[in-house]
Amino acid sequence: MDHYNTLGVNKNSSPDDIKRAYRKLASQHHPDKGGDTKKFQEVEEAYRTLSDPDKRAQYDNPQPQFNGGFGGGMPPGFEDIFGQMFGGGGHPFGNMFGQRPQQQARNRILNIQTVITLEEAFNGKDMIANLQLPTGRDQVLEIKIPAGISDGMTLRLAGMGDDSVPNAPRGDIHLTVQVQQHHTFGRQGDDLVRTIDVNCIDAILGKTVQISAINGALLDIKIPPGTQHGQILAAAGYGMPKVNDNRFKGRMLLSINITIPTNFTDTQKELLKQLTI
Repeated sequence: MDHYNTLGVNKNSSPDDIKRAYRKLASQHHPDKGGDTKKFQEVEEAYRTLSDPDKRAQYDNPQPQFNGGFGGGMPPGFEDIFGQMFGGGGHPFGNMFGQRPQQQARNRILNIQTVITLEEAFNGKDMIANLQLPTGRDQVLEIKIPAGISDGMTLRLAGMGDDSVPNAPRGDIHLTVQVQQHHTFGRQGDDLVRTIDVNCIDAILGKTVQISAINGALLDIKIPPGTQHGQILAAAGYGMPKVNDNRFKGRMLLSINITIPTNFTDTQKELLKQLTI
């Protein structure tokens, strides 16, 4: 998803331009005004990112997280591509000077993955795993998965990988974390989204309902009188922790699904008819 396209602005737009575009689209797509809930949420997410200077800078120039980058120079495998293109050696200009630089043997990066639950992603998880290296040696891994990690994020375990090449630095291990889909909550950035059913009478008159958060806390949520189908209610601080600073958490967003009872008695139906006259 391109946040600039979502708001209909370009990368050089000023904060005021972004704010004006957001206000226009938020008013147009707000569920209370019959707008599309998904589109409204996309507009909200785009504005939260682009209105914050730090988040916007990170979005415009994404940096790898958890030391997952490769520092300076070319990424792994790039020199091998040069070698195939120019006859080996890893450098396209070596033969111009009558020299054929030798490519130093190096230990490989090992790619592994693990699957965790959304609750484990919320709390973080300490793992101990046993991995057999290409040499046949067993490697015990102590892994700390940070709270707030997102599905598909990769952690770098420096110097814990391949040791096939003697007298060369050991390779790294890249651990990709997959987060299982949850039966109740969906995830949008640091926000958790769930649908709650509200009786149409309760939506008309208003009611307080009890909702459980991802951490097990029970929250009293007020359904305002006149609540509409698809309306979004927010409980701040009950979403996912921010992966780089667990002191801050996203929101729990509650999407209202209005239900209509089908078991009215004749007396109740008559009373409803009187109310609509």
